[in-house]
Amino acid sequence: MKYGNKPTEVNGIRFASKHEALRYVELQYLLRTGEIKDLRLQVPFELIPKQMEHGKCVERAVKYVADFVYEDQNGNLIVEDAKGFRTDVFRLKKKLFRSVYGIGIREV
Repeated sequence: MKYGNKPTEVNGIRFASKHEALRYVELQYLLRTGEIKDLRLQVPFELIPKQMEHGKCVERAVKYVADFVYEDQNGNLIVEDAKGFRTDVFRLKKKLFRSVYGIGIREV
C-alpha cells in the first residue's frame, strides 16, 4: 500500500486505490454510453529501451504503466493516471512520455 491508498475491488478487478476504482466505474459508464471506446487498464509504455553491451542487458527498460487508456469520440488516444500523490518519478516519467509519444498523461 503506497501513500495511504486503500486497495479496492470492483467487478473482480483489484485497484491500487479507492480513487482509481471510482474512476474505473466512471469510465465503464462512459464506455456503455458510447462516449469512449477500447478501454484498457494497466497499459505499459516503454520510455527508454533496455541498454545492451556485448549482447548482455546492462540496464533494464524504463516503463510507465498507465492506469487507463481509451479512445474518445474523436478517435484521440487518452492516457490517464488516477493520481493522489505526484512523486518526482511520476513527474519525470510524464515528461518522458510526452517526449516519446507526443501526447500528455491526463491526471484525474
